[in-house]
Amino acid sequence: MSRKQPFQSTISVRFNDIDAMGHVNNAVIFTYFEEGRKALFYDAFRQSVPGGFNFMVAHLECDYILPVRLEDRLLLTMWVTAIGTKSFGLAYALIDATDQNRFFAKGSSVQVCYDYRQRQSVPVPQTLKKALMAYHLPS
Repeated sequence: MSRKQPFQSTISVRFNDIDAMGHVNNAVIFTYFEEGRKALFYDAFRQSVPGGFNFMVAHLECDYILPVRLEDRLLLTMWVTAIGTKSFGLAYALIDATDQNRFFAKGSSVQVCYDYRQRQSVPVPQTLKKALMAYHLPS
């Protein structure tokens, strides 16, 4: 895999994502990031069961730029920013699918590879490193 490009996934705004202010609640944006991670790992590994995700989110942040409304069409762009010994970083850009210069939110996360049986962090497996490299666009 040598494509070195961001991963993109469409995000559907659900009616129950909308709060009393008429826009997507800020906490839901993190759910959109989570949906993106799920889609990325399905794309890279055809992995779709919880046990197949051998990492945990150690840090997650978001800058809110514009409110998302029910009628907005969203595109989540993601890329790998770093691959360390036991962790890897992801960046997120939630944009308007009809105008990719219109940003709703930007964020980042750090995932730590984890052995849930031994309850400890572990090195990033070589297969994961190789798959992540296809989306690695260093800052």
